[in-house]
Amino acid sequence: MNKFTDSSAEQIDYNTQAPYQNKVQETPHKSPKKKMKSQKFREAITGYMFLAPALILLGVFLLYPMGAAFYYSFTDFYILRPDDIDFIWFENFRYIIEDPQFKQALWNTLYFTVIVVPVQLAVALGLALLINKKIRFRAFFRTAFFSPVVMSLVVVSILWTFMYNPNEGLINQLLGMVGIPKQPFLTSPDQAMNSIIVMSVWQGAGFQMMIFLAGLQNIPGHLYEAADIDGGNAWQKFWHVTLPGLRNVALFIFITITIAAFKLLVQPMIMTQGGPLGTTKSLVYHIYETGFNYRDVGYASAMAVVFTVMVLIITIVQRILVREEGGAGN
Repeated sequence: MNKFTDSSAEQIDYNTQAPYQNKVQETPHKSPKKKMKSQKFREAITGYMFLAPALILLGVFLLYPMGAAFYYSFTDFYILRPDDIDFIWFENFRYIIEDPQFKQALWNTLYFTVIVVPVQLAVALGLALLINKKIRFRAFFRTAFFSPVVMSLVVVSILWTFMYNPNEGLINQLLGMVGIPKQPFLTSPDQAMNSIIVMSVWQGAGFQMMIFLAGLQNIPGHLYEAADIDGGNAWQKFWHVTLPGLRNVALFIFITITIAAFKLLVQPMIMTQGGPLGTTKSLVYHIYETGFNYRDVGYASAMAVVFTVMVLIITIVQRILVREEGGAGN
């Protein structure tokens, strides 16, 4: 009897525990892969939410204007007749080839670029070499050389316009103190662009100086010590140690100055309005004048497309040079 009772009790206990055990076994569990995928999805959504404001601004102020310029470059869009737009296809680009003002503006831009790029590179490197030495008031000179970069280019252009005044300008007064006659500067077709180049180099060299200075401080000191042991003089150390160490930095500065030089706009607009006789009218200023002063948006858009292609070619050249430098370094 007891044996039967005990076996029944055991059977009852088994039957009462079985449903609970089945529930425990049937409880769903998320696999680690699913948890990882959901976590990555939430992180991706959060990242895109942070990127959304920048992407919206990029689309509104960069991508949309570029697309609109490309579209209008094939039309005769005149800003005072926004409802009367006809496709003329490549007529604007054909006229660019025949336009003497475009050719002069392109020549002025190329002249400015060819002169300002090597001069600004040399001035920036010289200032960086000077500041890199342990001299008195080094912090003061570093701040003084960099301060023009902080100033607005419009303000700098206005200041230099007063300094270039042929009658009462500061520069002519200084020249008169050493017996040099007054110079016309901005009013002379032969001196206007060169005067703008001098001002542009003075204003922009401080930024490149800081980049060169960072590159100089990254050159290992033991290379100079080895050069001293080998009996190298200052010029040999500069040519065989400093310049190779600044190769990538100089390439970066060269490309950035070139692109900035092609975008010359503020200086001729403020200082000369493109004169005298169009000798300081840059390509970007010619595009601005055609689009906003003459209201010929179609032709201005075509010139903007051509200018964009020119800058794109420069960027491709930059990538090729950087790739070759990286391959040589490896």
